[in-house]
Amino acid sequence: MNKNHYCVIMAGGIGSRFWPLSKVSRPKQFLDILGTGRSLLQATYDRFREIILPENIIIVTNSIYRDFVFEQLPELSPGQVLLEPMRKNTAPCIAYASYKIKLMNPNAVFVVSPADHLILKQDVFLNEIREALEVASSENVLLTLGIKPNRPETGYGYIQANTKKLPGRPDNLRKVKTFTEKPDMELARVFFESGEFYWNSGIFIWSLESILAAFKQYLPEVDSLFASGIDVYNTEAEEKFITEVYSTCKNISVDYGIMEKAEEVYVFFADFGWSDLGSWGSLYENSSKNDDSNMIAGDNVFTYGVKNSVINVPPEKIVVLQGLEGYIVVESGNILLVCRLEDEQKIKQFVTDVKIEKGEEYL
Repeated sequence: MNKNHYCVIMAGGIGSRFWPLSKVSRPKQFLDILGTGRSLLQATYDRFREIILPENIIIVTNSIYRDFVFEQLPELSPGQVLLEPMRKNTAPCIAYASYKIKLMNPNAVFVVSPADHLILKQDVFLNEIREALEVASSENVLLTLGIKPNRPETGYGYIQANTKKLPGRPDNLRKVKTFTEKPDMELARVFFESGEFYWNSGIFIWSLESILAAFKQYLPEVDSLFASGIDVYNTEAEEKFITEVYSTCKNISVDYGIMEKAEEVYVFFADFGWSDLGSWGSLYENSSKNDDSNMIAGDNVFTYGVKNSVINVPPEKIVVLQGLEGYIVVESGNILLVCRLEDEQKIKQFVTDVKIEKGEEYL
């Protein structure tokens, strides 16, 4: 393995659309949502360990999840886990990781990935990452992975790319034209039918030199904050410094702050069985189902005339369901959710209502 290759895994989100199973106290990246015996974070770490030296894998998470990370990945050293005092989106997260990597290896080239995505075709995925790392090693570019859409989809962001092949470059590499946030269904159909658009996976590859130059040019205020700690990182003063930086740093994504503005942005497109597992619906689409097209997690579930539904209940609980079609039924702790699958986007509103009426202990 190449000692200059690194991986940054972002594991600080709360996964609110998977409520009530995913809560602030233990969000989805620390759960075995797929029933594989490994959490989503562990599965992501296992995947990248195939091509990245274990000591070159860095986890960035919220400080309240520190113990979860070391519980699930005990082989990590303290220096491999970066703790954010508050959530400020992906740009501060990546800036922090970049300056820490700079002290480890100024020649680093690295991939940035969320901790909670599903990859079904791992070999294809890893080959794409290897190829992207090689391109980023030799050129001053910012790369992202795009997924060929197989349907109009309103739940993902989109990348528009030039259709022309690039001479001397991999066949599936294109220069990016535009980034577009989640569209409505009418626009999603236009994107799908045009053949120029790819789903934005939120997975990035670049050299340390390229991403730091991009921060200096497009997010100079964020860059200057983290650059000012170059003599503080890896000392006892780092925690206090980072707390102060995050209290003043803007809340902004790397997509909006850099990728939408930079010139040399390219997309590798492929089909490696990807889902961001952003909702119960996406989990349902990518999970095995019984003869009635139900996805069931629970050892004592009895169904009668139940079809096309998601059922996730504690293994010790006897649950009897009758006459449901296209529903989500989830029990976690003292919370029971019953919701139509087609209305899953309303779960965020449900969470807000519960917070207002009952307080944050249920979140």
